[in-house]
Amino acid sequence: MSDLTLPTDKAGRQEQLSVLFTEAVPHNHALGLRLVDVGTTDATVVMPYADVLVGNPETGVVAGGAVTTLIDATCGTAVLARLGTFAAIVTLDLRIDYLRPARPGLELTAHAECYKVTRLIAFVRALVHQGDPEQPVASSQGTFMRVED
Repeated sequence: MSDLTLPTDKAGRQEQLSVLFTEAVPHNHALGLRLVDVGTTDATVVMPYADVLVGNPETGVVAGGAVTTLIDATCGTAVLARLGTFAAIVTLDLRIDYLRPARPGLELTAHAECYKVTRLIAFVRALVHQGDPEQPVASSQGTFMRVED
């Protein structure tokens, strides 16, 4: 896959990544994930609450797999923002600590920062919360690899 350089202005970069975010990964669209902010090294993605994402109908708590997808998508977007290109990347490792159950009925917000990039490997950390970053639902550390043609 040849790289597509992202715009350098914030609005252009966010618009381009938002389109690629849903078109390149239909699963993101299926879960209702929305890229709401992107910087040069970070991204913020929101996942709305939906009954189909509930893991336990008795509690209404969102399934851990949906939270994992939210984190993975947000981290990958932060990597692309840091690279400044749309490049093929894969998740090598994604460690997630679930700190508390998500409250039913509320959207989840993930913020990820790509803090280091080598020639092929990107290092990312993320937090998921429901409106208060000081009360995270989950924290994560991950590594992603750029796939060369």
